[in-house]
Amino acid sequence: MQAFYSDQFVLPLPPGHRFPMPKYRLLRERIDGEPGFRLRPAEPASEGELALAHEPSYIGAVLQGTLSEAMQREIGFPWTERMVERSRRSVGATIGAARAALAEGVAANLAGGTHHASADKGGGYCVFNDAAVAARLMQAEWHRQRRSVAGGLRVAVIDLDVHQGNGTAAIFFDDPTVFTLSLHGAKNFPFRKEASDLDVELPDGCTDAPYLAALDSALEQLWARHAGSPPGLVFYLAGADPHEGDRLGRLKISAAGLAERDRRVFAACRERRIPVALSMAGGYGRDIADTVAIQHRTLQEALASWRQWNNGAS
Repeated sequence: MQAFYSDQFVLPLPPGHRFPMPKYRLLRERIDGEPGFRLRPAEPASEGELALAHEPSYIGAVLQGTLSEAMQREIGFPWTERMVERSRRSVGATIGAARAALAEGVAANLAGGTHHASADKGGGYCVFNDAAVAARLMQAEWHRQRRSVAGGLRVAVIDLDVHQGNGTAAIFFDDPTVFTLSLHGAKNFPFRKEASDLDVELPDGCTDAPYLAALDSALEQLWARHAGSPPGLVFYLAGADPHEGDRLGRLKISAAGLAERDRRVFAACRERRIPVALSMAGGYGRDIADTVAIQHRTLQEALASWRQWNNGAS
C-alpha cells in the first residue's frame, strides 16, 4: 500500500507550542521497513491545484508571506518558508494518495486532514484543505480521462476527527457532487460550526458503544442517500483525537474502539468497491506515543483492506 509523507519539512515552532510536530516523523519511522508499505515522498501541490479549492488572493498571501497577524493567529502557526512548503506537500500527499487509491483501492497520507482551512483562510493548524483540493483535482482528472462516460466522479468525505470539518463543509456547501460527513464533539472546536451534508454531534465523555452506534447510523445514511449514485472515491479523515488520552478530544474512546471504527469504515467502503484515500488528521495525546500507536493501528487496518481489495475479497 502506498503511503505518502512530507515530515522532512518541520516547522520552527516557538517553545511550548502545543502542536505535536514530531508525530509525523515518528509514524513514518514506525512503518518504514514494515512489510506491505511503500513509502512515497510527497510532491508539492501547485498554485493551480490549490486554486481548485482556495481563493487566489489567499494562496498568494500564503506563498508570498503577506498573511496578516490575525490570519496567522487563526492558523496557529507563524509564517515561514517551511510552513509554506510543508502545507503544499501535505496537500500533495493527499493528491498522491487519492490517485493511488483510485488505482489500487486504498492509499494513505501520513499527515493531512487539514479540514479547518476554508476557501479564503486557514484555521486550527490548517493552511490549505488537502481533501478539498484533492477531491476537486480527482474530479477534473476523471472528467478528462472519461469524457465518454456519463456522469462525473462523486466524492464522499468521512471526517472522524474529533473536531468538525468546518472548512470542508464550507467549501462544498453547495456542491452536490461532494458529500461531507462529520462525526465530532458537539462542544469542541470550532465553536462556530458550518453545515456539513451530515453532521453527527457527540457529547463530552462519549464512550465506545455510543460512538460506534453513531458511526453505523451515519454510514447507513450516507449509503442510503447515494443508493442510485454511490461515490467513486472516499476521503477518510481518521483522527486519533477522539481517544480517551487526547489533550483536546474530550471524548472517551478507547484505542480498541478506534481500531473498530477504522475497520468498519474500510469494510463498508471495500464491500461497495469504493476506493479510500486515508489521512491521519488530528491527534494530541498527552503521551505522543499513544497518538502514534493509534495512527499506526489505523494504517494496519488500511493495509489489511488494501490487501483484501487487491485479492478480490470483500
